[in-house]
Formats: sequence, structure tokens, C-alpha cells
Amino acid sequence: THTDRAVGYAVQCLGDKDLGEYTTIDAGAFRDWLFAKGLKRSSVSRNLTIVKAVVNLCIQEEGLGINNPFAKVYIHSDESHTKRHSLTIDQIKLLQQRCKQQDDSLRWLAALISDTGMRLAEAVGLSKDDLNLTDEVPHVVIRKHPWRPLKTSGSERVIPLVGAALWASQRLSDTVSGEFLFPQYVDGISTNANSASAALNKWMKTFLPKECVVHGMRHAFRDRLRTVNAPMDMIDQLGGWSLQSIGQSYGDGYDLNTLHSHALCLEL
Repeated sequence: THTDRAVGYAVQCLGDKDLGEYTTIDAGAFRDWLFAKGLKRSSVSRNLTIVKAVVNLCIQEEGLGINNPFAKVYIHSDESHTKRHSLTIDQIKLLQQRCKQQDDSLRWLAALISDTGMRLAEAVGLSKDDLNLTDEVPHVVIRKHPWRPLKTSGSERVIPLVGAALWASQRLSDTVSGEFLFPQYVDGISTNANSASAALNKWMKTFLPKECVVHGMRHAFRDRLRTVNAPMDMIDQLGGWSLQSIGQSYGDGYDLNTLHSHALCLEL
């Protein structure tokens, strides 16, 4: 989806030409066109990176003797960019309390993310079969689905369910009758995480500071694991983050029981 969108933007801006006809001037014009559309610096950079990768692949596979005009496009620094805030423990507690008070699908989604650190799209795209609540260690399996790919191959993982995430999973299991846990955001072909994000952020702003957004729960999850002295490679495994060293890729990682013992320390 991201690739189709980025290439579509490039064709819309520059026209569908032979790859050898594009120039660095075109690449700069494409950058300026993306900014003029109102895209943020990070989105402009992401679209340019995708187009660069597509052109690189074509050059390599087709043996083209050309340079990639999108390879070194200058993008000015964003001095106004603000770092996403990690929610504090008190903010997480308040959010989980509100989830249990309102006790509906959107709040189950928020509670599920709060104690698993899942990316929003990962949570929204879950199927009922991804939940395993009858095992000795209740857990959720994060895997690719036709309607929701994963960010990286390392994103595939198993996360033990504790605290508010376990409560939300039980409510979802008892309530949802179809294939998808959040059918309002999944049509079987694609997953609309943006709509879920807008709804959650709008709700969170009614009782948390405006800088607190849904992604802040994922930041908080990593901070909370650090606080309980979880090993860094375990943190990366639980969150589906890229491994920091080659050595971390050896072996099968931590088993579910070990992950569960550390996750239990996160219960608020």
C-alpha cells in the first residue's frame, strides 16, 4: 500500500516516463510537490525513500546503466519537530481506568495496546484466532494477515497477556463473534489504522495532556520494561523492534514463560 501510494505520487507529479528520463531536478520537484500537498517532513522522506528503493531495484534487476536521481534528495531539517511523548505510569493508570469504565470496543483496543506495546495497526488487524486465552500463559500472536502486513519480519512475535491487555482480550473473546477483533476497522482486504488512531487520540485528549497520543503507549511500554530491568534483547523481542546486534539474532529468543514473568511486573 505504501509503495503503490508513493509511486503513484511520483507519477502524478512527474509523469510516467522512462526511468532514464528522470533527473535530479525532477526529484527535487517531487520533494517540493510533496511538501506543497501538506505532508510532514517524515512523510516526505518516507515517500522519497520508497521511490528511491523502487528505482534502485529496477536499475539492478534490469541492468540499467543509469544513476538513481532520487538517491540524494536534500530535505531540510525540521526544527519544529517534537519528540513523541511516552505516557507516564499515572497516565497509563488513568487511561486503563477509563477503559474499564467505558468498556467498549475502542477502549478494549486502547487497553490491549497499553500492556502489550503493540503497534496500533498490529492490534487493529488482529483476528480472533490470534488470541490464545486458554493456554497456561495467555498470549497474543502477532503475524502477517492478507488484510494487515507487518512492518518488518522481526515484528512476528508472541506477547504474553497481562493486566489491562488480558482484561481487554477476555472482553473481546467473549463479545466478538466474527473473524476480526475490530471489524469496524478491517474489511478483509485492508486495515484502517488511521481511523482508529484518530478516534483514540480524540478520546485521549479529553482527559490527558494534548501531547499524549496513542503511540505514546508503545514508548511507555519500552520505558516500563527498562524500569523492571528486562534485558534489552527481551524488550526488542516483546516490542518487535529491530535487533541491535548480530548476536541477538542467534538462537530462538526467550520462551513464553520467561517473557510472562517479566510482563507480570508491568501490571499496574
